[in-house]
Amino acid sequence: MKFTCEKALLQAAISTTSRAVSPKSSIPALEGILLEAQNDLRLTGYNLETGIRTTVPAEITETGTLVLGARLFGEIVRKLPDDMVSFQSTNYTVHIQCGMSEFHILATDPEEFPELPAVEYQNTFEIPQSRLRAMIGQTLFAVSTNESRPIHTGSLFEVDEEGLTVVSVDGYRLALRREAIEKKEGAESFSFVVPGAALSEVEKICGDVDEMASVTQGARHVMFKVGSTMLVSRRLEGEFLAYKQAIPRNNPIQVEGETRALLASIDRVSLIISDKLKSPLRCVFDDNVLKLSTKTAIGDANDVCAIAGSGGGLEIGFNNKYLMDALKAAPADRVRLELSTGVSPCIMLPTEGEENFLYMVLPVRLKAGE
Repeated sequence: MKFTCEKALLQAAISTTSRAVSPKSSIPALEGILLEAQNDLRLTGYNLETGIRTTVPAEITETGTLVLGARLFGEIVRKLPDDMVSFQSTNYTVHIQCGMSEFHILATDPEEFPELPAVEYQNTFEIPQSRLRAMIGQTLFAVSTNESRPIHTGSLFEVDEEGLTVVSVDGYRLALRREAIEKKEGAESFSFVVPGAALSEVEKICGDVDEMASVTQGARHVMFKVGSTMLVSRRLEGEFLAYKQAIPRNNPIQVEGETRALLASIDRVSLIISDKLKSPLRCVFDDNVLKLSTKTAIGDANDVCAIAGSGGGLEIGFNNKYLMDALKAAPADRVRLELSTGVSPCIMLPTEGEENFLYMVLPVRLKAGE
């Protein structure tokens, strides 16, 4: 194998594919990146759950395939001078040269590197990268980390005539984002669940651009194509929460507030809360004001935030972090909070326009004097 490539492009490709490399594996080849120099230079990382493959422009003079340890290869290229990198392999000895820097390292037999799973085209749709990135980022925080319900360690992707809906749930909160999609092929409506770890990588691969990303559902896998990069992930199997039935609507109390003002108030009263000193966030919804308070062994904190509407003096407790996560993710300057009783969930929605997001946070019980 022999090729020359621009250092910055090679470094970016290694960085992208390294995200799917196993840090430790019983198969040594999975700790490396598969390099394939054919018509173009392809780099692949795969940990048997998620695979990332990207293509780099390179001048290839000899074709070939080999596997290089991801960590060492990445460090070498990162620290090379900004110049053209020339790469040559003889048997399993690799010679890397850039400017006055030179390395000789050992490669691994590519036969030991498992093939990426093939994704049969069942259904596919296209969406701008920036929109997909935002939808993932604004729901990923609510993905469950509890392995006892594996299906909820991923996000539900649901496609119908209205567009794409992404839902994450962890038993204490629910995050939902809905957007129109540009183009779809296959069934009228379909759904699948993608592991949170894979979606975290898709979010990083997507740029803040209007160029299209395509998402393809296969029988057991799902494929995301973003520019010259492809990510393949296994699908999670099981019964996802029937979220439409789980969200209470027609709540009697509806108030509105500035997203940033609400976030700032909660942030202030959360200063006395820590992992060791826990306290529920006590909220009292009165006429045009929301009173917030917390109390721990080191003291107490109180704040008042202006809202529009009356909560009739409703007192309710929340996990401060869960409410803040939802406000941070909400893509709107003003939000509407819908409530019912002190033991019913709080629903957060945009005050204007379409309901393109919905966050639900379950309350925590308040003890007297807490």
